[in-house]
This record gives sequence, structure tokens and C-alpha cells, in this order.
Amino acid sequence: MLQCIFLLSDSGEVMVEKQMAAHRVDRAICAWFWDYVAAHAAGDPSKVLQVVVSPTHYLFQIYRDGVTFLACTQVEMAPLMAVEFLSRVADVLTDYLGDLNEDIIKDNFVIVYQILDEMMDNGFPLTTEPNILKEMIAPPNIVNKMLNVVTGKSSTLGSKLPDAAASFVPWRSTIVKDASNEVYVNIVEELDACVNREGGLVKCEAYGEVQVNCSLPGVPELTMSFANPTIINDVTFHPCVRFRPWESSQVLSFVPPDGQFKLMSYRVKKLKKTPIYVKPQLTSDSGNCRVSVMVGIRNDPGKPIDSITVQFQLPPLIVSADLTANYGTVDILADKTCLWTIGQIPKDKAPALSGNLRLEEGLTQLHTLPTFQVKFKIMGVALSGLQIDKLDVKNTPNAPYKGFRAQTQAGKYEVRS
Repeated sequence: MLQCIFLLSDSGEVMVEKQMAAHRVDRAICAWFWDYVAAHAAGDPSKVLQVVVSPTHYLFQIYRDGVTFLACTQVEMAPLMAVEFLSRVADVLTDYLGDLNEDIIKDNFVIVYQILDEMMDNGFPLTTEPNILKEMIAPPNIVNKMLNVVTGKSSTLGSKLPDAAASFVPWRSTIVKDASNEVYVNIVEELDACVNREGGLVKCEAYGEVQVNCSLPGVPELTMSFANPTIINDVTFHPCVRFRPWESSQVLSFVPPDGQFKLMSYRVKKLKKTPIYVKPQLTSDSGNCRVSVMVGIRNDPGKPIDSITVQFQLPPLIVSADLTANYGTVDILADKTCLWTIGQIPKDKAPALSGNLRLEEGLTQLHTLPTFQVKFKIMGVALSGLQIDKLDVKNTPNAPYKGFRAQTQAGKYEVRS
């Protein structure tokens, strides 16, 4: 049972406080948590463990776009339930408000508080489906904000209980308006890789999501299968997915929510190939460090590789940097980060960055070598190899239009020098 939820800004300010149980949690726990962040993660809440034990409470936290969602309890409970609930709160607020940051939270404080009030009852999750919540609490718009200012009363609360609250599929409205009889499935993957200084692949994994945008009338039944389901691990599903068909034959059977939603997430381990290579070389003597970085295509995915950037932190003992590239732009940012923006790799030459780093007086060699962070995006392909084999739609008056696409982008892609 969760006793309280706090929404904290990047500076540790309490933006929203929602007491869930009769026992009130003092705000002093937020000050303790922020001191813990400063001591164990250099003030960066995104690097703190999601479960933290204080002298008086068990704390659960997630970090989204500059906002820390912090929950507290003094009783034993399943940690994953608390973390999942906080993640659902963050997803619902993002869906309602369009984005998530300190200013948006403060501007929509009333709606945020109403959503928290409906999502949990006496410390236990209650209504977490956006479909039902939107019938009870209208998303913010200009008219509602003007009425709130003029009358001083909230005009966002619905007057009756949503029909879907008593449905066997509470994630779907009983009446879907303006259904265009279409369903789109999108596979989105992030590639995490670590390459050692010899160019060997230490680790390569893909974290993916199957995202669906559904605009079908009635209560449709969807069945989706993959061409190679055995490659995926650590799957999690939307509540609409029936687990038994997946467990027996790796088939996704579900009644979808209306609109956009995440059907499942997964991980593909031990991939053997990366789409591009980054070869850094750093040699230092006599107070100078010569830098050379080459980028090229290692394994052609069959689609253009876009938005390529290479970034690295200049070592602290560097006085000045003179870096140029034969393709793209090189910028030295205020925090002494070098950002090389390439875009697409041209066909006629391999992009290369070179230059000198000047060391502090008295130093002859560079003893701390930087790690290079690589970003890219590939539209039209999932590098894990996951492919959708078939999507069947039943209980619709007409045959719907079905669209499929995939994309891969770099996640935590590191090259050591």
C-alpha cells in the first residue's frame, strides 16, 4: 500500500503532494531523498535506484523529463507494483498534457491532482486506463481553463461513471466515435552496444516496443503473430493481451484500446552486428593529444542511416581543442562536450574528424581517455530481425486497412578509445 506520492522538480521542489492513506507522510522525506540523490548520484535523480530504503520509509521513484515521481510506504509491498504504478501515472499525465515538465505540471495542477485521486484509492491502484479516466476527467483545453479562471470551479469532472468502468474490457470505450476502420502497427527499437578499444563488440542488445494506433469500430478481436518470436525475451504486455495464447503458441490475441497504445515491450539479446563503425585514435606526447575519428557503414541495413552524431567529453585536463571534420559540423559545447553532427554518411567519402587537444602545462600524456557516444536513426527496419508475420482482425463490419512500419535508433551506444 502506497501512503503518499510526491512530484518533484529538478531542483527538489515539491510540485504536487498526494496523501493516499490516513497516516500522513511528512515532506521531510523529500529532503532526505534529495540529499540521498546528491550523495549517491551527484544530484542526478535519473541515476538513482528505483527502490531506496530510508530510515523511516521504503521509497520508490522514477524520473521522466525533469520530473521525479516519488512514492512512500512503511509496509511491505511488491516493489514492481509501485514502480509500474508510477510509470502508469507518468504515461497518463503525458497523454493528458501532451508533454511533461515542471511548468506544465504547475499550470495544470488541478487536473494532475484529480487524476491522482482517481488512479489510487486508499493506497491501492484503482483506475489506470486512460480511456476511462478521460470520460471522468476531461483533458485540459482553452475553454476549461477560461471557465476555471472566471468561475473558480473545475469544469473537467464528468457527471456520471463511464460505461467502460463496468465492462469486461475497461481499456476500450463501449462507443467509439469517428472510427476510420484502420489499424497501424509500429515496431520501435533502441540498440544498446558497447565496443572496446580494439573494435570488438562487447555487448549488443535491442530494446523494443510494439506500438499500435487503432481506429476500429465496435469491439474488434485482433490476432497478431511474428515470423520469429523465439528471438525475443523479457516481454511485457498491455493488459488487453491474453496471456494464454502467447504462452502456448507465441500469438498475441487482444481487444485493443481505441487510439495509440503500447501493445508490448521486449528485449533481443546477443546481437552480432552493428550498422555503423566508429574508430577513434588518440595519441599524446609533449603536451599534445592528436585525435582521429573515422565513421562508416559496417553492415548495410538496406535503409538510409540518418541523424548520425558522435559525442565525447573532453578530459578535464584539456586547455584547448582544435578539431575539424571533412564532413558535418563540429561544436564544442559549454560543458566541454565535443558534438560531431554527421547526418547521413555520403557515398563518396568516409566522414573523419581530426585535430589536437592541448594539455595543461606540465602534462606530457593524456591518462584518461574519453568514451564516444553514438546516435543514429534508421527508418523502415528493426535491427533485431523481428518481423510481423500476420495480423487478423475480426468483429468489424468491413475489412480494415492495416499498416506496418519499423524503426531503430541508437540507445546507449558506446565506443571506448
